[in-house]
Amino acid sequence: MAETVFAPWDDPAEKPLIRFRNVTKQFGSFTAIDDLTLDIFEREFFALLGPSGCGKTTMMRMLAGFETISGGTIELAGQDIAAVPPNKRAVNMMFQSYALFPHLSVYDNIAFGLRRDRKSRGEIDARVAEMLKLTRLEKFARRKPHQISGGQRQRVALARSLAKAPKLLLLDEPLGALDAKLRQATQFELMDIQEKTGTTFVIVTHDQEEAMTVASRVAVMDEGRLMQVATPERIYEAPESVYVADFIGDVNILTGTAQASGEAQFRVIWDGEQTPLVAASSREFHDGQACHLAVRPEKVSISAERPEAAENAVQGKVLDIAYLGNLSTYHVELPGGQIIKAQTANTRRISRRSFTWEDPVWVSWSATAGVLLAE
Repeated sequence: MAETVFAPWDDPAEKPLIRFRNVTKQFGSFTAIDDLTLDIFEREFFALLGPSGCGKTTMMRMLAGFETISGGTIELAGQDIAAVPPNKRAVNMMFQSYALFPHLSVYDNIAFGLRRDRKSRGEIDARVAEMLKLTRLEKFARRKPHQISGGQRQRVALARSLAKAPKLLLLDEPLGALDAKLRQATQFELMDIQEKTGTTFVIVTHDQEEAMTVASRVAVMDEGRLMQVATPERIYEAPESVYVADFIGDVNILTGTAQASGEAQFRVIWDGEQTPLVAASSREFHDGQACHLAVRPEKVSISAERPEAAENAVQGKVLDIAYLGNLSTYHVELPGGQIIKAQTANTRRISRRSFTWEDPVWVSWSATAGVLLAE
């Protein structure tokens, strides 16, 4: 049986778990969130991604009830939550600092919220055991937070947040304190736990790799506005603006003017000295319209000779080489001063590079490799 793809956002019959409708948040004269409308669905792992100060943490704090909204509505499971105090919402928040109680054991930290809810001893024992198993902390139940590692503390905070079975778990930069390797392992653990519990996770991060790894959908934010909301693949392969293309991953942006040259095909007149580029696009551009061609470095080939069949080929010289182990990125300077990055996979063990600094080279890509953008 074919596995059904999880994409409730494509199904008009699906009701969102969270609805932001024209939400605005002002701090004095500063607008932190600007007329924002967004749906988040049940069982999603949703990422709010953007630079510091873009409003992502403010959105999360409004969901948790720590900030009041200045305008618009936020609904959770069909209920307007504006008047619902934080402790009465089916929402839990996991903070960046983990905020564990240092004097309590791992077990007691996880049991804390359940005890406050006056659960019976048996219920608490059963639920804490379930959470310890889920986060693989059974062996550490009696230890205090200072006796375990950073990654384990992070899992205790997660277990405590999930113990009360919230409808929604908010994670504010949850992996910020971990080193790169542990962070990567923990991302997969988070995804696994989210899938097992079926809880909706909303994560705030400025780390694009993290958002792209864990999320079912990503909202890229800037200055309190949503720039694009889509799956990681679409955000990367089909950005809707130069801002999104530039914010996610590495990209070459060539600016010029568009000229129709056939069905869904355009010529891009760019550097006066250079041959026009060819770009496929389903978006409409009128002749002479300013445009930007965004091409990812891994879609750009580099060669010593001009490739015969290339739809776009430009000559330049190697200015810089970044060797990243599995990849090498060549920075190629064109005669007009523009720099194009081309990336090659280092599939074989090589002691010598094909190209070195100052070498004349050709960079080339196909008409469908780039995305033609209006802004």
